[in-house]
Amino acid sequence: MSTTKKTAKLYRMSTDKHTCPFGLKSKDLLKREGFEVEDNILTNREETDAFKQKHDVETTPQTFIDGERIGGYEDLRRHLGKTVKDPDKKTYRPVIVLFVMAALTAIAASFSSSGHELGDAFTIKTVEWFVSFAMVLLAMLKLQDVEKFSTMFLNYDLLAKRWVPYGYVYPFAEGLAGVLMVAGALTWIAAPVALFIGTVGAVSVFKAVYIDKRELKCACVGGGNNVPLGFISLTENLMMVGMGIYMGSKLF
Repeated sequence: MSTTKKTAKLYRMSTDKHTCPFGLKSKDLLKREGFEVEDNILTNREETDAFKQKHDVETTPQTFIDGERIGGYEDLRRHLGKTVKDPDKKTYRPVIVLFVMAALTAIAASFSSSGHELGDAFTIKTVEWFVSFAMVLLAMLKLQDVEKFSTMFLNYDLLAKRWVPYGYVYPFAEGLAGVLMVAGALTWIAAPVALFIGTVGAVSVFKAVYIDKRELKCACVGGGNNVPLGFISLTENLMMVGMGIYMGSKLF
C-alpha cells in the first residue's frame, strides 16, 4: 500500500542581512508535522516585493498546502490545529516561572554551600535565599524599563499615587534589599526596606483587588506583561514583609 507524502510550498525571506525567524519556524513546524517542504527562499527585497504583489499579501513567510494559501506562521499554526498565543490574554506564567527559578537557584546554592549534602539543601537558609533571589529577579525585570513599570504601578499603589517618584525608587529599593539579604550584609538597611515596601504593596494590592474589586495588570514583573493583579501579587508582597520581619528579628 502506498501513501501520498504531504507536501507544502513555503516562501520565506533570507538575505545576507536578514533571515526571517518566522520563516524558519514555519519550515520547522511543517517538517515536524510530516510535510515535505518545497523551500522557496526570497533572497532580496526585489524578489520579496514581487512575491507580495503577485499574491496580494503584506508579509512573508507564506505557506501553500494543496494549492491553497494558508498564510503566515500563526495562520499555519491555526491550520494545523496548534495553539496561538493571544497577546492580550492574562497569565500568571511570568511570575510562576520566576518563582520556580528562584526556588531552584536557592536549592542549588544551598546544596553547593553545604558541601553537596542533599539533606542540607532544604534549610531555613534555602528559604531566605529563595525570597532574596526572587526579589532580585523581580527588581531586574522592573529595572529593564522603569518608565513602563512606574506607569503601571501608579494604577494601584497607594504611596506612588501620593508621591509619584516612589514608582521610580521602588525597583531600586527592592533590588538593594534583595542583594543585601543574599549577602547577609547590612541587615539593618535591608530588613526595614523590605518590610516597608512589602507592607505598602500588600495594602495597596488588597485594597485594589479585594475592596475596590478592580481588574488591573500587576507591575510586579515589569511594565510589559499581562499578569493580573491578584493573589500572587499579594503573596509577593507578603513574602517581603515576612522576610523583613525575620531578618529584622536577627538583629536583636
